[in-house]
This record gives sequence, C-alpha cells and structure tokens, in this order.
Amino acid sequence: MADSVLQGDGFTVNFSNREVTAWGGLALFKHMLDSMEFRAAVAGWELPQPKSNRGYAPLQLIEQFIVSIWCGACRFVHAETVRMDNTLVRLFGWSRAAGHKAIMRLFGRFDMLTNERVQAQVYRWFFSKISALKQVTLDVDSTVITRNGLQEGAARGYNPNRQGRGSHHPLLAFVAEARMVANFWLRPGNTASANNLLQFLESTLHHLGDKAVGLLRADSGFFDEAILSALEGKCIPYIIAARLTQPLQRAIYQAGGWWALDSGLELTELRYRAAGWTSERRLIVVRQSIKRKTAPGKTLSLFADDPDIQGWRYGAFVTSLELPMVEVWRTYRGRADCENRIPQCQNSWNLNCV
Repeated sequence: MADSVLQGDGFTVNFSNREVTAWGGLALFKHMLDSMEFRAAVAGWELPQPKSNRGYAPLQLIEQFIVSIWCGACRFVHAETVRMDNTLVRLFGWSRAAGHKAIMRLFGRFDMLTNERVQAQVYRWFFSKISALKQVTLDVDSTVITRNGLQEGAARGYNPNRQGRGSHHPLLAFVAEARMVANFWLRPGNTASANNLLQFLESTLHHLGDKAVGLLRADSGFFDEAILSALEGKCIPYIIAARLTQPLQRAIYQAGGWWALDSGLELTELRYRAAGWTSERRLIVVRQSIKRKTAPGKTLSLFADDPDIQGWRYGAFVTSLELPMVEVWRTYRGRADCENRIPQCQNSWNLNCV
C-alpha cells in the first residue's frame, strides 16, 4: 500500500497496487449463487459439451454469460467486459475467462428439444429453492419486440409502435408473489395473443414443479373457449378480461342491477354464453364515468348514438371465482403489476435482445 496522498476528517485517499473493479457488488451475487448451490445444479442440467478438449466447461460459460448480463451486457460481444476484468475472473474462480464467441458456440449447440429440456430443469430448480411459496398467482401476457434486421422468426404483424416492421410476439408468464418470470416463449410477430397458449400453460405448470396455481389472470387476448375449458379441466381458478364483442355489448346494454361502489364507478354481474361456448359463465362488468380522469375501459361502440351509454367506459371479466364482484375486480387489478415486469425485462434484462 502506498503512502496516503490525501487525508481529511474521517477519510483517507490512497493509491493501491491491488486489482480493483467497478463491479465489486457482484461479490454479493456470487454469494447468492453459492448459497443456492448453483454449480451443483448446473452439473445436472446435461448441457451440450464442447467438441474440443480445449473447450471451456459449459458451467463457466453459463456463469460468465449471467455475470455479463448483470454487468449490463446486451450483446454477446459485451461479455468481453467480464473477460478483461481480472478481479471478476478471480472472484468466480475461473482460471481464465472465455471470449464471447465461446459463449455463442455453446448456445449454437442448443436445438429446440435441448432448449426446452434445459429451460424446464432450470425453472424447476429455481422454484424449488422458494420453499415458502406453495401456491402462486400466475399472470400471463404477451408483448411485441420490434426487429430492425433479419432475425430468425421475425414477421410483420400487429406492432403498435412501428407499424409494418418485423417483430416477435413472445408469451410470458409471471409469478405475482415473487415477481419472477415463470416461462417465456418467443413467437413470430404475426401470431395471435392466444396462439399456442395451451402448450405454453402445460410447459409453465411443469416449470413450477410442486407449486399449485391458485389463480390465473390474463387480458382479453386470451378470452377463448379452449383456454377457459382447459383451465376448468385442471381446476385452476381464473379471471380473464373479456373482449367487448357485439353480442357481449348487447348483453351489457340490457344488464341491470348496477351497484355503485363510488361516484362514477358501478359494477354488475351476469351469466353469459358466447358463441361456441359449451355453457354459461360468470361475467363481472365494471363501468366508470368518462369524467373520472383515470377511467380505463372502452365505450360500447355498438350504441354510439345513446348519450347515456357513451358517458361510461366499460370492462368485463369472465371468472370461475365465487368471490363478491368487487373483490373479483380488485383481484384482477393486481395483474397490472405484471405490466411493469415487461418493461423491466426489456430495459434491465435486455429482453429486446433475445
């Protein structure tokens, strides 16, 4: 240690010959991985092995990839930041850090079957570590990722931000209590919201292991008979926003028994059977006055000439719960938190670079 070059009231500034890093906080991340027995878990995931006897161990490449993301990497080449940081190399016990192309070669050896198998093993291991969580609330949503190049699987579809651009339309599932991603499927941009949802649901339930799903919440993109029947067959309670189709608008228009929860906020419920449904289901309808500044919902376009109807914005939710209608509405509103998780994944964890 060199002599002090600056001293003050309660502090000293020195030069040091020891290696330092801007990522010193990752020592806590390393401690967390060790406490979760991460390396022992990775050894059982049957990762693709290198084809050369000089190749890096898959465990190190996975660790280095994760550390790169925690350091802010959003491209494979950004993994060189970790490679050049000798302090991080020593902290994680690597004899030497691999270049970013070694990480790319590892992922290049994944096919669809290997990816699904390893992903399931990772999720099941992770959720097994959350022993206090026995029952979960599952929020399912989709988003649009705009693509500017020629990425595999990108296609033109619904894109609210950049119309006509190629995009991906991934499905995501979140565990509300832990604010964690439970599943992620990348799909072409021209797929509908509910496309492949039944297979996605099966995959998600497998990821959760012994965790029971106490409630599933989804937006109107998943308002579909096949989905509702599948959830009922698995005895999974649900609240799903309804699409305000013309038949449903007529049913709402004829509904009575509105109960005022607050000024300009009213609720009612009805039994509704949409075209193609095998039976009636419970529907909770909420309407809010357009005078309320933050009133969500949509107007009933079918009755645009009726001033009494157009003074309200409507929302409807199909549910299998027997709770009072106000509790159903409030419970569904908790799903809004998953809308915060998507921008977090995009901005903090580089979802847009998947």
